[in-house]
Amino acid sequence: MSIINMIFHYKNIPIHYKTFGKGSAVVLLHGFLESSNMWKPLIPQLSKNNTVITIDFPGHGKSDIISEIHTMELMAEVVDEILKHLQIPSATFIGHSMGGYVVLAYAEMFTEKVEKLILLNSTPVADSEERKENRNRALKVIDQNPRAYINMAIGNLFAETSREKYSSEIEALKTEAYSFPVEGIKGAIKGMRDRKDRTEVLRSFNKAKHMILAEEDPVLPLLEAKLVAEKCNVSLKIIEGGHISMIENKDFVVKYLHFIG
Repeated sequence: MSIINMIFHYKNIPIHYKTFGKGSAVVLLHGFLESSNMWKPLIPQLSKNNTVITIDFPGHGKSDIISEIHTMELMAEVVDEILKHLQIPSATFIGHSMGGYVVLAYAEMFTEKVEKLILLNSTPVADSEERKENRNRALKVIDQNPRAYINMAIGNLFAETSREKYSSEIEALKTEAYSFPVEGIKGAIKGMRDRKDRTEVLRSFNKAKHMILAEEDPVLPLLEAKLVAEKCNVSLKIIEGGHISMIENKDFVVKYLHFIG
Protein backbone atom coordinates (compact mmCIF):
# COMPACT_ATOMS: atom_id res chain seq x y z
CA MET A 1 0.00 0.00 0.00
CA SER A 2 1.51 3.31 -1.09
CA ILE A 3 1.05 6.22 1.32
CA ILE A 4 1.74 9.82 0.33
CA ASN A 5 1.72 12.63 2.92
CA MET A 6 1.14 15.99 1.30
CA ILE A 7 0.47 19.65 2.04
CA PHE A 8 -1.84 21.68 -0.19
CA HIS A 9 -1.85 25.45 0.13
CA TYR A 10 -5.34 26.87 -0.03
CA LYS A 11 -5.00 30.66 -0.35
CA ASN A 12 -1.52 30.28 1.19
CA ILE A 13 -2.88 28.28 4.16
CA PRO A 14 -1.36 24.78 4.56
CA ILE A 15 -3.90 21.95 4.50
CA HIS A 16 -2.57 18.47 5.24
CA TYR A 17 -3.83 15.42 3.41
CA LYS A 18 -2.78 11.86 2.61
CA THR A 19 -3.40 9.49 -0.28
CA PHE A 20 -3.31 5.72 -0.12
CA GLY A 21 -3.47 3.03 -2.80
CA LYS A 22 -4.66 3.15 -6.40
CA GLY A 23 -8.01 2.89 -8.14
CA SER A 24 -11.34 4.67 -7.91
CA ALA A 25 -11.22 7.65 -5.56
CA VAL A 26 -12.72 7.53 -2.06
CA VAL A 27 -12.59 10.70 0.07
CA LEU A 28 -12.82 10.34 3.87
CA LEU A 29 -13.85 13.43 5.84
CA HIS A 30 -13.52 13.44 9.63
CA GLY A 31 -15.73 15.00 12.28
CA PHE A 32 -15.40 17.82 14.81
CA LEU A 33 -12.44 17.55 17.23
CA GLU A 34 -11.06 14.73 15.09
CA SER A 35 -8.44 14.48 12.38
CA SER A 36 -7.80 12.23 9.41
CA ASN A 37 -6.22 9.80 11.89
CA MET A 38 -9.71 8.56 12.78
CA TRP A 39 -9.82 6.68 9.47
CA LYS A 40 -6.69 4.57 10.09
CA PRO A 41 -8.63 1.33 10.76
CA LEU A 42 -10.40 1.67 7.42
CA ILE A 43 -7.38 2.39 5.21
CA PRO A 44 -5.85 -1.11 4.79
CA GLN A 45 -9.04 -2.65 3.38
CA LEU A 46 -10.34 0.34 1.45
CA SER A 47 -7.03 1.15 -0.25
CA LYS A 48 -6.64 -2.33 -1.75
CA ASN A 49 -8.74 -1.34 -4.77
CA ASN A 50 -9.15 2.43 -4.34
CA THR A 51 -7.24 5.66 -4.14
CA VAL A 52 -8.17 6.84 -0.65
CA ILE A 53 -7.79 10.52 0.24
CA THR A 54 -7.94 11.72 3.84
CA ILE A 55 -7.87 15.42 4.72
CA ASP A 56 -7.33 17.38 7.92
CA PHE A 57 -9.99 20.09 7.92
CA PRO A 58 -8.85 23.68 8.58
CA GLY A 59 -8.04 24.18 12.25
CA HIS A 60 -8.02 20.41 12.87
CA GLY A 61 -5.25 17.86 12.74
CA LYS A 62 -2.17 19.51 11.26
CA SER A 63 -4.03 22.01 9.06
CA ASP A 64 -3.99 25.73 9.75
CA ILE A 65 -6.89 28.15 10.24
CA ILE A 66 -8.40 29.80 7.17
CA SER A 67 -11.14 32.01 8.57
CA GLU A 68 -12.98 33.05 11.72
CA ILE A 69 -15.85 30.83 10.58
CA HIS A 70 -15.10 27.55 8.82
CA THR A 71 -18.36 27.14 6.96
CA MET A 72 -19.33 23.82 5.44
CA GLU A 73 -19.11 25.49 2.03
CA LEU A 74 -15.57 26.71 2.71
CA MET A 75 -14.44 23.25 3.77
CA ALA A 76 -16.15 21.71 0.73
CA GLU A 77 -14.24 24.15 -1.48
CA VAL A 78 -10.96 23.13 0.19
CA VAL A 79 -11.78 19.49 -0.56
CA ASP A 80 -12.57 20.33 -4.18
CA GLU A 81 -9.33 22.26 -4.66
CA ILE A 82 -7.34 19.29 -3.36
CA LEU A 83 -9.17 16.90 -5.70
CA LYS A 84 -8.55 19.24 -8.65
CA HIS A 85 -4.87 19.36 -7.65
CA LEU A 86 -4.84 15.54 -7.66
CA GLN A 87 -6.68 15.51 -11.02
CA ILE A 88 -9.53 13.48 -9.55
CA PRO A 89 -12.77 14.30 -11.43
CA SER A 90 -15.18 12.41 -9.16
CA ALA A 91 -15.18 10.27 -6.03
CA THR A 92 -17.13 8.42 -3.38
CA PHE A 93 -17.43 10.55 -0.23
CA ILE A 94 -17.66 9.22 3.33
CA GLY A 95 -18.20 11.81 6.07
CA HIS A 96 -18.35 11.36 9.82
CA SER A 97 -20.54 13.85 11.75
CA MET A 98 -19.25 17.30 10.70
CA GLY A 99 -17.57 15.57 7.77
CA GLY A 100 -21.03 14.48 6.67
CA TYR A 101 -22.19 18.09 6.73
CA VAL A 102 -19.28 18.92 4.42
CA VAL A 103 -20.11 15.99 2.13
CA LEU A 104 -23.64 17.36 1.71
CA ALA A 105 -22.33 20.88 1.05
CA TYR A 106 -20.00 19.36 -1.55
CA ALA A 107 -22.87 17.40 -3.09
CA GLU A 108 -24.85 20.62 -3.45
CA MET A 109 -21.96 22.62 -4.88
CA PHE A 110 -20.37 19.94 -7.08
CA THR A 111 -23.12 17.37 -7.65
CA GLU A 112 -21.59 15.82 -10.76
CA LYS A 113 -18.36 15.05 -8.89
CA VAL A 114 -20.03 12.80 -6.28
CA GLU A 115 -20.33 9.14 -7.30
CA LYS A 116 -21.92 8.04 -4.03
CA LEU A 117 -22.13 9.44 -0.52
CA ILE A 118 -22.12 7.86 2.92
CA LEU A 119 -23.08 9.74 6.09
CA LEU A 120 -21.63 8.16 9.23
CA ASN A 121 -23.28 9.43 12.44
CA SER A 122 -24.43 12.47 10.50
CA THR A 123 -27.59 14.17 9.24
CA PRO A 124 -28.64 16.73 6.63
CA VAL A 125 -30.79 18.57 9.20
CA ALA A 126 -29.68 22.03 10.36
CA ASP A 127 -29.18 22.86 14.04
CA SER A 128 -32.31 23.54 16.06
CA GLU A 129 -32.47 26.81 17.98
CA GLU A 130 -31.65 24.90 21.15
CA ARG A 131 -28.63 23.31 19.51
CA LYS A 132 -27.46 26.70 18.27
CA GLU A 133 -27.67 28.07 21.81
CA ASN A 134 -25.63 25.10 23.03
CA ARG A 135 -22.96 25.91 20.47
CA ASN A 136 -22.92 29.57 21.58
CA ARG A 137 -22.42 28.44 25.17
CA ALA A 138 -19.61 26.16 24.00
CA LEU A 139 -17.84 29.13 22.42
CA LYS A 140 -17.87 30.91 25.80
CA VAL A 141 -16.57 27.82 27.63
CA ILE A 142 -13.73 27.46 25.14
CA ASP A 143 -12.65 31.05 25.73
CA GLN A 144 -12.48 30.37 29.46
CA ASN A 145 -11.01 26.87 29.49
CA PRO A 146 -10.42 25.11 26.14
CA ARG A 147 -8.98 21.99 27.76
CA ALA A 148 -12.05 21.52 29.94
CA TYR A 149 -14.29 21.97 26.90
CA ILE A 150 -12.40 19.35 24.89
CA ASN A 151 -12.59 16.91 27.81
CA MET A 152 -16.33 17.38 28.14
CA ALA A 153 -17.14 17.48 24.42
CA ILE A 154 -15.26 14.32 23.45
CA GLY A 155 -16.48 12.33 26.44
CA ASN A 156 -20.08 13.28 25.64
CA LEU A 157 -19.82 11.85 22.12
CA PHE A 158 -19.61 8.30 23.41
CA ALA A 159 -22.47 6.16 24.65
CA GLU A 160 -22.46 5.83 28.43
CA THR A 161 -21.94 2.09 28.03
CA SER A 162 -18.80 2.73 25.93
CA ARG A 163 -16.93 5.27 28.05
CA GLU A 164 -15.15 2.86 30.35
CA LYS A 165 -14.48 0.26 27.67
CA TYR A 166 -12.88 2.79 25.34
CA SER A 167 -11.26 5.03 27.94
CA SER A 168 -7.80 4.79 26.36
CA GLU A 169 -9.17 5.68 22.91
CA ILE A 170 -11.08 8.60 24.42
CA GLU A 171 -7.92 9.88 26.07
CA ALA A 172 -6.05 9.59 22.77
CA LEU A 173 -8.72 11.67 21.03
CA LYS A 174 -8.51 14.30 23.77
CA THR A 175 -4.72 14.44 23.62
CA GLU A 176 -4.78 15.03 19.88
CA ALA A 177 -7.53 17.66 20.13
CA TYR A 178 -5.53 19.59 22.77
CA SER A 179 -3.06 20.39 19.96
CA PHE A 180 -5.70 21.98 17.71
CA PRO A 181 -5.73 25.79 17.67
CA VAL A 182 -8.56 27.21 19.78
CA GLU A 183 -9.64 29.53 16.98
CA GLY A 184 -9.85 26.55 14.64
CA ILE A 185 -12.17 24.72 17.03
CA LYS A 186 -14.30 27.84 17.39
CA GLY A 187 -14.38 28.30 13.63
CA ALA A 188 -15.80 24.80 13.18
CA ILE A 189 -18.42 25.32 15.90
CA LYS A 190 -19.57 28.54 14.22
CA GLY A 191 -19.68 26.81 10.85
CA MET A 192 -21.81 23.95 12.19
CA ARG A 193 -24.08 26.35 14.04
CA ASP A 194 -24.72 28.42 10.92
CA ARG A 195 -25.00 25.59 8.40
CA LYS A 196 -28.11 25.35 6.23
CA ASP A 197 -30.54 22.46 6.16
CA ARG A 198 -29.60 20.11 3.32
CA THR A 199 -32.40 17.57 3.59
CA GLU A 200 -33.53 18.44 0.08
CA VAL A 201 -29.97 18.05 -1.21
CA LEU A 202 -29.86 14.52 0.16
CA ARG A 203 -33.38 13.71 -1.04
CA SER A 204 -32.69 14.87 -4.59
CA PHE A 205 -29.27 13.20 -4.87
CA ASN A 206 -30.05 10.42 -7.34
CA LYS A 207 -27.01 8.17 -6.97
CA ALA A 208 -26.13 5.69 -4.23
CA LYS A 209 -26.54 7.21 -0.75
CA HIS A 210 -26.21 5.62 2.67
CA MET A 211 -26.61 6.59 6.32
CA ILE A 212 -25.08 4.70 9.24
CA LEU A 213 -26.68 5.60 12.57
CA ALA A 214 -25.99 4.42 16.11
CA GLU A 215 -28.62 3.31 18.60
CA GLU A 216 -27.13 5.18 21.57
CA ASP A 217 -25.84 8.27 19.79
CA PRO A 218 -26.02 11.03 22.45
CA VAL A 219 -25.93 13.93 19.97
CA LEU A 220 -27.91 12.65 16.98
CA PRO A 221 -31.44 11.57 17.94
CA LEU A 222 -32.06 8.22 16.28
CA LEU A 223 -35.78 8.61 15.64
CA GLU A 224 -35.37 11.98 13.93
CA ALA A 225 -32.50 10.67 11.81
CA LYS A 226 -34.46 7.57 10.80
CA LEU A 227 -37.36 9.72 9.61
CA VAL A 228 -34.97 11.84 7.55
CA ALA A 229 -33.43 8.72 6.01
CA GLU A 230 -36.88 7.46 5.02
CA LYS A 231 -37.88 10.85 3.59
CA CYS A 232 -34.69 11.02 1.54
CA ASN A 233 -34.88 7.40 0.34
CA VAL A 234 -31.47 6.61 1.81
CA SER A 235 -30.10 3.12 2.42
CA LEU A 236 -30.02 2.99 6.24
CA LYS A 237 -28.01 0.85 8.65
CA ILE A 238 -28.51 1.13 12.42
CA ILE A 239 -25.72 -0.21 14.62
CA GLU A 240 -24.82 -0.39 18.30
CA GLY A 241 -22.87 2.31 20.14
CA GLY A 242 -22.68 6.08 20.29
CA HIS A 243 -21.52 8.91 18.04
CA ILE A 244 -17.98 7.64 17.41
CA SER A 245 -18.81 4.46 15.55
CA MET A 246 -15.30 4.15 14.10
CA ILE A 247 -14.23 3.33 17.67
CA GLU A 248 -17.37 1.98 19.35
CA ASN A 249 -18.29 -0.39 16.51
CA LYS A 250 -15.09 -0.40 14.48
CA ASP A 251 -15.20 -3.92 13.03
CA PHE A 252 -18.69 -3.53 11.63
CA VAL A 253 -18.04 -0.05 10.23
CA VAL A 254 -14.80 -1.15 8.53
CA LYS A 255 -16.56 -4.13 6.95
CA TYR A 256 -19.62 -2.13 5.91
CA LEU A 257 -17.75 0.84 4.48
CA HIS A 258 -15.40 -1.49 2.60
CA PHE A 259 -18.47 -3.14 1.08
CA ILE A 260 -20.23 0.05 -0.01
CA GLY A 261 -17.13 2.19 -0.61
